Amino acid sequence: MEAAGLEFLQTLLDTPSPSGYERPVQDVVRKYAGQFADDVRTDLHGNVIVSVNPAGAMRVMFAGHCDQIGLLVTQIDDNGFIYSQPIGGWDPQQLIGQRMVIWTASGPVPAVIARKPIHLLTDEERKQVVKQQDLWLDIGARNKQEAAETVRIGDPVTLRLGFQAMRNGLANAPAMDNKTGLWVVMEGIRRAKLRGVRCALHAVSTVQEEIGLRGAQTSAFGIDPHVGIAVDVTHATDCPTIDKRQQGEIGLGKGPVIFRGPNMNPRVTERLMETSQALSQPFQLAAIGRATPNDANVLQISRGGVAVGLVSIPNRYMHSAVEMVSLDDLDRAAELLAAFAAGLQGDEDFRP
Repeated sequence: MEAAGLEFLQTLLDTPSPSGYERPVQDVVRKYAGQFADDVRTDLHGNVIVSVNPAGAMRVMFAGHCDQIGLLVTQIDDNGFIYSQPIGGWDPQQLIGQRMVIWTASGPVPAVIARKPIHLLTDEERKQVVKQQDLWLDIGARNKQEAAETVRIGDPVTLRLGFQAMRNGLANAPAMDNKTGLWVVMEGIRRAKLRGVRCALHAVSTVQEEIGLRGAQTSAFGIDPHVGIAVDVTHATDCPTIDKRQQGEIGLGKGPVIFRGPNMNPRVTERLMETSQALSQPFQLAAIGRATPNDANVLQISRGGVAVGLVSIPNRYMHSAVEMVSLDDLDRAAELLAAFAAGLQGDEDFRP
């Protein structure tokens, strides 16, 4: 990955974007895309739509959601401890002992989530699975009044953000889901412009995927694409305890994952595979027999229907503080999208 691309990725990962509070990361996207795009606009839902050759006859949409899972402040008790509800799908066990950040109007406020020390847990308590409603945020406030001077009901909360490089081109951070997919669609459209495109190409930083695929639905309606490629993360299975019989054999560093199944247009899928082969790039195959739990779902059924492909980045430890990916997989996925778009003549028939 080039230095500029890595800097962009790290900036995305350092910027908060819990669903419904994506404005800070969308500002990063607008600034980056303004360097190369023919048009950058934001719709009323908050989706940022980056366009190249917008007058082209065939409309192609890349979708990468910018939002991450988080928490939402719901109550401050008399002692200044703060309670919350989840934004998106959390395993509460992942939150115990984590450093957090509450994003307030006056700036970020550091917080921690913990529980009663193990020394004080009863035998029965040690056997119980912790519940979200029993966890609290501690900002070090003396009482409710002090906490409420900074924190308001409805303020979003995230894990403490940050990028950590690892061996063999791997990296971990919170919100690899789906800042990696967002990076791929923006880098993909940038590289596609360098190659030259005949289609009208739109890369969308979609909002609110984690709470119901909402941004992809509204942005696809506005763009009305003929072809759409969603980019998200998928579960890497190259670690203990995951059943490969159902999830497939998906490894970090072995290339982006191209999905097959009823949610994906078979002609688009075949073209993605052929493009990877022409690039002499590795890719992995995965299957899903139902509507996908990501932007490809609503993209396919927008208006009169869209010919959809799904490209995914293998991700270990999804929805945790240490989501891990391969930077090579990101780079190859961006190259795949760029070559796919540049190879379209504009008269292809993607009807299955």
